[in-house]
Amino acid sequence: MKHILLFFLFSMMSYVGYSQKAVVFGTITDLDTGLPVEFATVYIENSNNATESDSKGKYRIEVDAETKQRLIVSRIGYTNASAFIPALPVSSKRYINIKLSPQESDLEIVVRESRIEDVGMVKEEVTELRLLPSASGNLESVLPSIALGVSAGSGGELSSQYNVRGGNYDENLVYVNDFEIFRPQLIRAGQQEGLSFPNIDLIRDLSFSSGGFQSKFGDKLSSVLDIKYKRPEEVKGSIAMSMLGASAHIEGSKRIGANAYNKFRYLIGARYKTNRYLLGSLDTKGEYLPEFTDIQAYLTYDISRSLQVGVLGNYNNSIYEFTPVSRSTTLGLITQALRFTSVFEGGELDRFKNGTTGVSFTYVPERDKNPLYLKLLASNYQSNEEENFDILGFYRLAEIETDLGSDDFGTEVAVLGVGTQQQYVRNYLHNRIYNIAHKGGFELQLDGDAVRSHFFQWGVKYQNEYFDDRLNEWERLDSAGFSLPLDPQELQLAYVLKTENEIRSSRISGYIQDSYTYLDEDVREIKLTAGLRANYRDVNEEFILSPRAQLLYKPLSWSSDVSFKLSGGVYYQPPIYREMRRLDGTVNLNLKSQKSLHLVGGMSYDFYWKSMSEKPFRLITEVYYKKMTNLVSYDIDNVRIRYSGENDAEGYAMGLDIRLNGEFVPGAESWVNLSFLSTKENIIDIDHLQYNRDDPESPLVRTSVPRPTDRLMALSMFFQDYLPNNENFRMHLNLSVGTGLPFGVKDNNRVYRNAFRFKPYHRVDIGFGYQLWKRDWGKMKPHHPFKFSRDAWLSVEVFNLLEVSNVASNTWIKTVTDQQFAIPNFLTSRRINLRLRVDI
Repeated sequence: MKHILLFFLFSMMSYVGYSQKAVVFGTITDLDTGLPVEFATVYIENSNNATESDSKGKYRIEVDAETKQRLIVSRIGYTNASAFIPALPVSSKRYINIKLSPQESDLEIVVRESRIEDVGMVKEEVTELRLLPSASGNLESVLPSIALGVSAGSGGELSSQYNVRGGNYDENLVYVNDFEIFRPQLIRAGQQEGLSFPNIDLIRDLSFSSGGFQSKFGDKLSSVLDIKYKRPEEVKGSIAMSMLGASAHIEGSKRIGANAYNKFRYLIGARYKTNRYLLGSLDTKGEYLPEFTDIQAYLTYDISRSLQVGVLGNYNNSIYEFTPVSRSTTLGLITQALRFTSVFEGGELDRFKNGTTGVSFTYVPERDKNPLYLKLLASNYQSNEEENFDILGFYRLAEIETDLGSDDFGTEVAVLGVGTQQQYVRNYLHNRIYNIAHKGGFELQLDGDAVRSHFFQWGVKYQNEYFDDRLNEWERLDSAGFSLPLDPQELQLAYVLKTENEIRSSRISGYIQDSYTYLDEDVREIKLTAGLRANYRDVNEEFILSPRAQLLYKPLSWSSDVSFKLSGGVYYQPPIYREMRRLDGTVNLNLKSQKSLHLVGGMSYDFYWKSMSEKPFRLITEVYYKKMTNLVSYDIDNVRIRYSGENDAEGYAMGLDIRLNGEFVPGAESWVNLSFLSTKENIIDIDHLQYNRDDPESPLVRTSVPRPTDRLMALSMFFQDYLPNNENFRMHLNLSVGTGLPFGVKDNNRVYRNAFRFKPYHRVDIGFGYQLWKRDWGKMKPHHPFKFSRDAWLSVEVFNLLEVSNVASNTWIKTVTDQQFAIPNFLTSRRINLRLRVDI
């Protein structure tokens, strides 16, 4: 009995001792390369509790529960890193990733980040996103799945354009390694779009803010996409090919000079795309010959431990050639169906050629405390764009029999209109933008019991813009042998635009910003960022000030991992050439900056779903309100934005964004985004009306109307899975659902503005991948044909799995009685793609 009692007592003591533990685990990676760091020592400060990371950089260590501790990570060749561990509940787990900075990589500017994060600033690595099935092949196609408040533009899967919280694509900032990125101006349809600037093979990570962003980012109304390219340390590469194109890249570093820090790093990528196979599924049949090419390089050289020079170069060439033959589109309901048929003569040839070059100098002096960095950048963007088409279409619109029991089912029962539509375009645009900028930062640590610091940042930029625009386009309509508009005296064209504009302008902008961080390890962490931007533009002699602020709060005494955010400010968007050009082709040189007042509140919650993964899930929610004045009203036709050229509107946008991401299956991260939006506008001095179905002669008065980007609900999901017993077979699902965007009657969209809506957009793309090779298999398969590579994947992708006919825009036709019909231009149908990717 005594022995049994002692055994029971010992067992209870062991259980109690064990139960007073918690677990900390995660992955240790190289800051420059993102590769796992093995044999790193992980230990608790002032204790003998230690472990090592494995070959995949993973570590796991038991720590005392209910006790605040500090985790130290060390490895020869790297600077030590540490992380504060709060008092964890008994038997709980905490996931902490550590990035180690190589000791000779002094020029990588790393601002010491606290544990508190900008709730709405989404930060992602792109490794897993490279396998996402995408019809466009552009990075922007994945943003609706991973970023808050982002929805695909009206061009759908063919376009790289995206809308953020009620704004259009021109309201989005894009940076690559601190260089601002520009894009072509004349593109009017998604099938003309080629390859956007960001090359996903070259990207290390990206950050995206959907509003309320800091003063260090530029002057736009909606969002900022901040991309960082890799800093390679070893030779790598990749090759990918599919039925839609091909890509390749190479990266590496080489010591050049007498010292170990004199390193030359190179990152070079090339892409080729042809969407001929996709365009063959459109209603309009013909010969599509699109060719899109993009070549870019990012080169850096460490002149000394403190000074680095970087060069960014890009060449992009897009050619879209199309010879239409015929078109057949069916529309309507089961009670009344219409068929639109057309045959064509003529063709289209568009060329968009642009290039970007940039040079940067980064100086980070060696200092024991209060680190400083200075950066000087200069860049030049040039583009030559031309649209050439002369297409003559002979159309017929008829009502067809819809009675399933009729012998005439599907045949014409009445002809509603026949006619001719001719479009002639000769548009040329030469665009040159060059700028020079300086930015810097200085961190100041304050003494005291709590951890307190200031991080001051500043910047100034000069930019010069030149646009040489030559427009010549017209449209001729004929219905039942009569030209429209009908004039018995002379032949009238339905639409004429002919103008020549040459605009030069300069602007100077600058900002100052301070981030104050207060950390009380027992209670809370607070980060307050406040700044001021200024901008002056010489064309209209406008000077603007843009104050912005952001407050982040993280309670450390809570058992839940929660952070809160409140941000706001006044945001301006100085006009560039497109906003200034009126519908008649004249230019409004006195156009003022559009203005938006942002107020954003949000929270993030990290939690564990133990039945699915040991890694935490993250739930982010944000609510926002934007009050907009001095707006330049616009209409969207496919992806072409046509501005009024006047500050003639005011409006608002408000909504709720929710994002959940995590590993629903271990080792495969997924993202789900859900957004609700209401954005309205009012054109000044216009009484908006709405059609009254009950009494067509008495329209309803509307105080505000939907903006062209008013999408009530949008749901996007990127989901990954694999076979339970074989992770080499993977599935990648991309789902997009959204309510219909508004549109109005062509050439009459002011009073009865945006009175109609397209049908809802919904699309599913799915990919099935098989891993042909993995470097870890070397000993098991010594004669494998892909043994030279690190990884090899073969994928079968199904675009538009459900074969839904989504609408991009309308083709408008008129009858001789001036009755108009909107014929939907559908996007691509189902297509199967085969893709091979090899990482070397």
